[in-house]
Amino acid sequence: MHRSVKLMWDAYLAHQSQLSQFPTDAPPAWYFCDNETDANECAQLVVNGTKRATSPSLWFFESSGEALPRIGDLNIVTDWNGKAVCIIRTTNVQILPLNEVTEVHAKMEGEGDGSLDWWRKAHWNYYHHELQGTGYEPQPDMPIVFQEFECIFPAGAA
Repeated sequence: MHRSVKLMWDAYLAHQSQLSQFPTDAPPAWYFCDNETDANECAQLVVNGTKRATSPSLWFFESSGEALPRIGDLNIVTDWNGKAVCIIRTTNVQILPLNEVTEVHAKMEGEGDGSLDWWRKAHWNYYHHELQGTGYEPQPDMPIVFQEFECIFPAGAA
């Protein structure tokens, strides 16, 4: 874990008035995407309020054994190198078929030109990477986990 993750979590806790409701250990820290350029860009899109959602496949969670996100979960978003950029709180989680993603969903993800067409092309490629070696192949109706979030720290972000 990059030292900045603990430093950001400690700074966040220092700004909270009800510390008993927060764990002392930092929440999970991770970056978006599967390459440095996109990971760093997406982290900045979260900070400036453009990116308010993400959509990994349900099959990724099943194959990796990771727990599904839940409303209220906190996560630390990092850049590609693991340096903490911001803290997000999950506000909604919806499991839906890939082919039911709408323009509204694409806009919330905030990537590319914000269009559904751009989203579909970029994510179809991403799902091929994400599912590599899992035994799953991307399908037009495969389940995705559409996770909405808000950037809650640092103050003034978004």
